[in-house]
Amino acid sequence: MSFIVAFAVSLLASMAVAGPASAGEGGHRTWHVQVGSESSDQEIQGMAFLPSEIFINERDTVMWHANAAEIHTVTFLAAGQPLTDFNPFDPNELQQRGKDYYDGQSYYNSGIMANVDVPGFPAVKDYSLTFPREGNFTYYCLVHGKMMKGTVHVRDRGTDYPYNQGDYNRASRVQAQSIIRDGEQLDESLAEQASNHKVMAGGDDGVAMVMRFVQPTVTVHRGDWVTFANTGMGAPHTVTFGNEPANIFAPSGDPTDFSGGDLSSGILLPGAVFKVKFQTEGTFKYICALHDYMGMVGKVIVVD
Repeated sequence: MSFIVAFAVSLLASMAVAGPASAGEGGHRTWHVQVGSESSDQEIQGMAFLPSEIFINERDTVMWHANAAEIHTVTFLAAGQPLTDFNPFDPNELQQRGKDYYDGQSYYNSGIMANVDVPGFPAVKDYSLTFPREGNFTYYCLVHGKMMKGTVHVRDRGTDYPYNQGDYNRASRVQAQSIIRDGEQLDESLAEQASNHKVMAGGDDGVAMVMRFVQPTVTVHRGDWVTFANTGMGAPHTVTFGNEPANIFAPSGDPTDFSGGDLSSGILLPGAVFKVKFQTEGTFKYICALHDYMGMVGKVIVVD
């Protein structure tokens, strides 16, 4: 919760300096929200909209900007529609849906957002909606579910704004730094659990995600087993040796008798493990087929 506290404190500090912003008489405003956050090496990925709450007026526009290599969405569910697990085969979740103004009750989706080109996904960099009606509207990232949500508070046209864009930007920078610190602590915790026979396949805690295998290089003897464990809360991964299968979400190969070639865990959901018995000496490289473009790769060195 430290990042939430930091966000609130930063906003209060900004208000003390700047005071509320006047709505003025004419036109409408465009407000900016960052989607996700990341460390400079992309190892730590944030699970937050920055800011997660924004106060605007009727006819204002919100523009969301992809701010991380990890994929996210900006999704307003239809009235009565439940939030379900992400389905990477559903075009309604992968592509933009809805008009350029929000009607307050239908399904609206940005499509997949990322600040880099993501293999296998048609990612977009920016998404905007205009809000013509008063109300409080909650949205989610479909990929990360309830752990990543935001709210747009829309008030009557002409209402004074409690914060300006600079206030939100300053508070968001504080929150992003807090998320990175959380991710670094998570990385240290994963390292304490890892060994030559146990590799942590990433990790997440509802705030930050570690997009690395911990530890990425291990040395074992021929005939030994290595366990790959995803102990996170929401982020899936794969452990893939050799060529990526046509369907990266399905397992392939025999992990009980691996001597090289193609082998994949398929999707490792949070709490899942993948055990591989190495029968031949050599160096065997592997990747997470979902996050290798961020540097989530490793190798197993097998000796006699």
